[in-house]
Amino acid sequence: MWLDIIIIVLGVAMVLKGADFLTEGAAALARRVNIPEIVIGLTIVAAGTSAPELFVSLVSALKGTPDLAVGNVVGSNTMNCMLIVGCAAIVAPMTISRSTVKKDIPFAVGASVLLMLLALNNFLGRFDGILLLVGFALFMVYSLRQAKNGQGDTPTVEKQRNPWLSALFIVLGLVGLVIGSNLFVDHASNLALSLGISEGVVGLTVVAGGTSLPELATSVVAARKGQSAIAIGNVIGSNVFNILLILGLTATITPLQIEGITTIDMAVMLISVALVWLFSFTRLKVERWEGAFLLIGYLVYLTWLIVSL
Repeated sequence: MWLDIIIIVLGVAMVLKGADFLTEGAAALARRVNIPEIVIGLTIVAAGTSAPELFVSLVSALKGTPDLAVGNVVGSNTMNCMLIVGCAAIVAPMTISRSTVKKDIPFAVGASVLLMLLALNNFLGRFDGILLLVGFALFMVYSLRQAKNGQGDTPTVEKQRNPWLSALFIVLGLVGLVIGSNLFVDHASNLALSLGISEGVVGLTVVAGGTSLPELATSVVAARKGQSAIAIGNVIGSNVFNILLILGLTATITPLQIEGITTIDMAVMLISVALVWLFSFTRLKVERWEGAFLLIGYLVYLTWLIVSL
């Protein structure tokens, strides 16, 4: 069991570093061919923070453990809204931009509702996956149009790199993501079996926690620096990517039979993003007490998961 835990930690480290390398290399190459920075921010950089979820979910599905794949996304989204927003708001009250309240959060709520409806029969087929991907395409088109009109926040991308070095970063990133994801999924499954825990619960907790580390680190640091728009935008954007792109792509490649993820888990995911939306309407800010409410709510949910094992 301890060996499984050590290799899971190693897998997480490889996945996170791989996502970092892939994002840096791809963004640098994109800048060299004069792709607008806002496009890079909304696509490559945004996808980079969701790369751990993408690779872990895809590898889980291909290895015949769909509950890990779905649990990873549902657990990550719940964790994003309750744990990450909660912690960030406690560190510093988070000011929310009007565009986030009007566009990004409603899209995240809509994506959560769509996933709940599609998963009512405990199955996500290829048609469901294509439907989610169409939703993702619409989200990207709308986001890019808003950005070009100057209505969106513009993420910044770091310094240019030598093109060969950028290509090396991309290759190393992909290698890290693939190897790390395989290690993570295999040994998380082994750990679940040895402890008698369902793969769904492992996906909702251990796997979701590991793949959400980039969002947690980015959001808390951004909140401490007073850059709350980046913190909340990172979380909500990740939620949309997780459902529409990751589950859409995964279900399109290999249909997902869902057994260990309950309606309650889906409902908590929806309630968590709805609460962030509700709190955002109060003077366009998530206050410290609201952050504490979200954090306590997540701890209650986590306790329920453990007690119901």
